[in-house]
Formats: sequence, structure tokens, C-alpha cells
Amino acid sequence: MSNVGIVIVSHSPLVAEGTADMVRQMVGDEVPLAWCGGNGHGGLGTNVEAIMGAIDRAWSEAGVAILVDLGGAETNSEMAVEMIGEPRAQKIIVCNAPIVEGAVMAATEASGGASLREVVATAHELSPS
Repeated sequence: MSNVGIVIVSHSPLVAEGTADMVRQMVGDEVPLAWCGGNGHGGLGTNVEAIMGAIDRAWSEAGVAILVDLGGAETNSEMAVEMIGEPRAQKIIVCNAPIVEGAVMAATEASGGASLREVVATAHELSPS
């Protein structure tokens, strides 16, 4: 059985890459992992095509949880999921939780074989009330 994949989407490529590095150091290669960030011109932003590529790289039949940093990352991630379409879109959840802590905790949960819903719930537990 494959574990849930994790995608990290940040407006900053450095934040996304650094978060992915932390996840790798915590869970190793137990979890499919990809990240993307920046606008493609070296500035801050997110890009639907880059998010779709990250989903492909982290794809797992168990599903993919996308951790986002700000509203634009969430909106573009939702657009990417829509563009991917069914049946894969049913196995992708955009998770608006603290990006660093959420990604680490979600990946830790995923590395133990948790379901997509359990992985997302773990990340959401870190969100302020």
C-alpha cells in the first residue's frame, strides 16, 4: 500500500523548498512529496501549472494532501485540482493549515499509513480556532 502524498505550495519557493526539506528529514522517503512556489519569474506567487506538476510528482493512489500558505495558493491549488479532473480530483484535498507544522505533521501521519482524511485532519488540528 502506498502512503498519502504531500504537496507544499507557497508563494515563496524558498519557504516551499525549506518546508519540503524539513519533511524529508522527518519522514525520509516514506511519503511521496513535492513542492512548488514562486511565480516563475523569480518573484512571489503561485502557478496553477506548477501545482499540477507537483501533484503529479507526489501522486499516490492513497491520495494527495496539498498544504498552502496564503489565499492565492489555496485558490490556485483548487483550480489545479479542477483542471486535473475526475477521477483523480476525488483523491486530492487542499488543506489550509499552518504550512510548515501542517506539512510535517501530515507527512508523519501519512508515513504511518493513515488515510487521506486522517492526514488532512491531523494538519487541520494545528489551525487556530
